[in-house]
Amino acid sequence: MPIENELTVWVVDDDQSVRWVLEKALRQAGYACRVFERAEPLLAAINEDTPDVLVTDVRMPGMDGLHLLNRLATQTPDLPIIVMTAHSDLDSAVAAYQGGAFEYLPKPFDIDEAIELIRKAAGQRAKGVGPAAPQLQEIPSLIGQAPAMQEVFRSIGRLAGSSMTVLITGESGTGKELVARALHEHSPRADKPFVALNTSAIAAELLESELFGHEKGAFTGADARRVGRFEQANGGTLFLDEIGDMSPALQTRLLRVLAESEFYRVGGQTSIKVDVRVIAATHQDLAQAVRQGRFREDLFHRLNVICINTPPLRQRREDIPVLLKHYLGQAATELGTDAKALDAAALEALTRYDWPGNVRQLVNTARRLTVAAPGNVISTDDLPQELGGQTSGEPEWLPMLGAWAERRLTTDAKAPLLEEALPAFEKILIRTALAHCGGHRQRAAQLLGWGRNTLTRKIRTLQMDDTGRVSGDK
Repeated sequence: MPIENELTVWVVDDDQSVRWVLEKALRQAGYACRVFERAEPLLAAINEDTPDVLVTDVRMPGMDGLHLLNRLATQTPDLPIIVMTAHSDLDSAVAAYQGGAFEYLPKPFDIDEAIELIRKAAGQRAKGVGPAAPQLQEIPSLIGQAPAMQEVFRSIGRLAGSSMTVLITGESGTGKELVARALHEHSPRADKPFVALNTSAIAAELLESELFGHEKGAFTGADARRVGRFEQANGGTLFLDEIGDMSPALQTRLLRVLAESEFYRVGGQTSIKVDVRVIAATHQDLAQAVRQGRFREDLFHRLNVICINTPPLRQRREDIPVLLKHYLGQAATELGTDAKALDAAALEALTRYDWPGNVRQLVNTARRLTVAAPGNVISTDDLPQELGGQTSGEPEWLPMLGAWAERRLTTDAKAPLLEEALPAFEKILIRTALAHCGGHRQRAAQLLGWGRNTLTRKIRTLQMDDTGRVSGDK
């Protein structure tokens, strides 16, 4: 018999094994449990009794979980509902939260974590805190089934009705702007402008005018009044990418705008009021930048109200096949050709690859393969060596050098590759040749294909006196 005041949890899922596992775990945790195979019987039962928590699947025969959510939002608005699904994407996550769900639970889930989530939901019911009113809308998708991406989806869903400031962190190429756009499109500002600005792509002396605008004659070349990005984004969202590269002076101005919602154009005398949600992003560790004095602590705390971390691709390898299929299809559409597919070996090689440039590198690779692969099926013969393609008698270090160059260009498009690589390359060869010859410069120079004087000049230029010169050198 149920214990008096025992909390009741109802579960609706068309999968018998899920119902069985949850019912068993809930009873062991001290909850009364009732299970349903479909939503319709649950709706009939809820007219006579109401559980403390409801756990529902999304995809079921008949009425699905999101429609059930809508029905119950008006019928029992204070009922905490946990939505679970094996088809976990951004659409489902945001729709669940906007429909009033307490939490979104992607399958497969850890049963202990599910029970803890149900316990929190029951606690919310006891405190009399109800879910948000439903506000469903069409939503575009980010792609990802990995747990790290599910946490991103949850964060976007939780913020769907908010205009809070958000800081997005993550490596270059992980899709920080896509997350910012999703936050905007699921916010109350969705019908207002979304304005994006990469602060590191604009010279420091021009960034102030870019952000705040300028008056005619404010400086040499200011032939007309310019409206800055803050004014362009009024009522909407301003996305500031690579915020960690902003100069201290501009950090101070940005802090004032965030605090007071007003600013002056460069050369202006009249303050301008704006209503702008700021979403900032960076690949840097801003907390460390604060400790090092490179970033204002008060600005960091003003931006870091909510933080979302975009995971690198190597931490979500299970998403790589889906991403490759999607972007190969997208590349084919852009180029007006048939979409190409990957054979099993090529897919395995690309899934193993670490993708230092993350999703951005994957997108460019999909375009490259669509153009370069001769057939409709891409094999390892079609892959570049640095991505796991077949070798062709070239030295084994060439793919590693190619991967290094790709990494440098991904993180810094202006990287002077030869200035960085050539001295290091020469140092390694010089040290190896000298070691092989016991420090004899004449023989080492012959092995390197140089004259002795050239080797001596290189050692001096590369400042190798301590490590390249060997005692007894002739």
